[in-house]
Amino acid sequence: MGLLNGKTAIVTGAARGIGKAIALKFASEGANVAFTDLVIDENAEKTVKEIEAFGVKAKGYASNAANFAETETVVNQIKDDFGTIDILVNNAGITKDGLMMRMSEAQWDAVIAVNLKSAFNFIHACTPIMMRQKNGSIINMASVVGVHGNAGQCNYSASKAGMIGLAKSIAQELGSRGVRANAIAPGFIITDMTAKLSDEVKEEWSKKIPLRRGGTPEDVADVATFLASDMSSYVTGQVIQVDGGMNM
Repeated sequence: MGLLNGKTAIVTGAARGIGKAIALKFASEGANVAFTDLVIDENAEKTVKEIEAFGVKAKGYASNAANFAETETVVNQIKDDFGTIDILVNNAGITKDGLMMRMSEAQWDAVIAVNLKSAFNFIHACTPIMMRQKNGSIINMASVVGVHGNAGQCNYSASKAGMIGLAKSIAQELGSRGVRANAIAPGFIITDMTAKLSDEVKEEWSKKIPLRRGGTPEDVADVATFLASDMSSYVTGQVIQVDGGMNM
């Protein structure tokens, strides 16, 4: 359909899972895609080739999204390589689950740094570019547990709730400059991470979902494409839950 023709997107943590699905969907709609990951390994190189198969430009960049200085450097390099940055998807994330009373400071700090600080880093670096263009779409990948919490995931829940607050605040700050910011809150999505769960756990999750199934990375990518495109030109500061109705 070409919803993103001529646009350049940055997707953090896009070598696999939801991030990769978003990158591929963007490419199928005509966007050039730059993505970051800690290392650009064989899997990441394969992702580059899959993106390029859509006839667009693609490049992977090795960068620690939680590092402020590295992020500034990689965003400037992407701007030089692609000429513009129109879309930013803050997708990089990790989990280090545990009950609060047993959670170490290191577990807390690592999740907050990768899941939340990385978004600050990329927004901070991309904002001047988007403001000069007077156009841009920022998409924060949150989670339903950032909306209602989850026992054993206080660090992850806090980081994802922060992603929602960050998107809403940026929407207010940058709206007058034509820059939009929204958040997507996925529910139970079938990825390599969730595939490792037992059948009993998956069945228990499904019982809580009105649509009676887990979501796919492509389900999330479709919503991200809507928010990245001009179809959502009057949508900002919103949280879209992609959860099959689990968190109504």
